[in-house]
Amino acid sequence: MLGAVCPQTGQSVGLLAPSLNTDSVNAFFKEFKKETHPGVHVVMSWDQAGFHMSKKVKVPENVTMMPLPAYSPELNPIENLWHYLRSHYWSNRSYADYDDLRLAAVAAWQKSVLDAGLIKSVCRTKYVERTY
Repeated sequence: MLGAVCPQTGQSVGLLAPSLNTDSVNAFFKEFKKETHPGVHVVMSWDQAGFHMSKKVKVPENVTMMPLPAYSPELNPIENLWHYLRSHYWSNRSYADYDDLRLAAVAAWQKSVLDAGLIKSVCRTKYVERTY
């Protein structure tokens, strides 16, 4: 699962992929670009996984990547969402096959991220809040 959230508005964009690599990151950004108003500039915190940092990643023009220091997932608001999804939906379950797992992942994502209030709460971080 690749995703982006805005802790201020509760907006989210996600992509479920069978594997994480440069191609899936580019597919995510293609969808992200469709979901983001062209007049909005986005600053995205991003860990430094190899497939995130590849020179082949096509970042949309209206996105500035903010690489996070190594081993600091607590600085990335979406990490709180991954924890929430694991604790409420994904952990301690067995799945009959890949399709069953995929459907469970999509259902959990939809139940959670379509609730902007939940995203604002779960992904809230003081350091990204507006002060004006």
